[in-house]
Amino acid sequence: MKNVVKIKNVIIGKGLPKICVSMIGETFKELIDEANFLKDLDLDVVEWRADFFNDVTDIDKVKEALKEIRKVLANRPIVFTFRSAKEGGQKEVTPSFYFELNKSIARTKLVEVIDIELFNDERDIKELVEVAHAASVAVIISNHDFHKTPDKEEIISRLRRAQELGADIPKIAVMPTCAKDVITLLDATRIMSEEYAIGPIITMSMAGKGVISRVSGELFGSALTFGAAKMVSAPGQISVVDLRESIKLLHNNI
Repeated sequence: MKNVVKIKNVIIGKGLPKICVSMIGETFKELIDEANFLKDLDLDVVEWRADFFNDVTDIDKVKEALKEIRKVLANRPIVFTFRSAKEGGQKEVTPSFYFELNKSIARTKLVEVIDIELFNDERDIKELVEVAHAASVAVIISNHDFHKTPDKEEIISRLRRAQELGADIPKIAVMPTCAKDVITLLDATRIMSEEYAIGPIITMSMAGKGVISRVSGELFGSALTFGAAKMVSAPGQISVVDLRESIKLLHNNI
């Protein structure tokens, strides 16, 4: 039996795919407004995309904002993510700051999950995973390709590498240029889930062509999907309401 990841009252890797919505506020006020808007929606997990935050390079201010977000979202699992510019994020920082920020946030124990990008120094990743796990914080190790869909073997290889580096949840998001690319992502997901994964994985094909991958996780093996409340944080996200209904529709007919 595969591992599951339990964050608060949400179990990732069991039951229907869970729905995550990203907070992308640039200011403290915008973040608190977003948190208040999200707290009563039909979603499972909230991701704070801290790379959108104007003061993200001041770790003390990030912690202050997180404390207030945590108060509003007391019962919601939170994923902390700084997405680098090279992987579709809003800012680029030095590797040393990236790891310092993530370690500092993990040690607060105010989030349930941190997201670490796969294409970083292996020793730095393993050290951060250790810090997170010592704080009882789960780890997503992710990769995002906004330009193309790698071949099936490469997608599987990246997911397996994330798992080897200590990810509780390996994640990959890719950009399709045609229907075949979407099929490539879905079949890579199936193979990873059936043959190699020891716990939950997250995969998606982005943009409009890839929407099917956001709702079909139960069939192919992706345990969490990203939806939109007001603003999207990645191309192809659909509304939380539509996403929940689509997931249920698929589930009821499998």
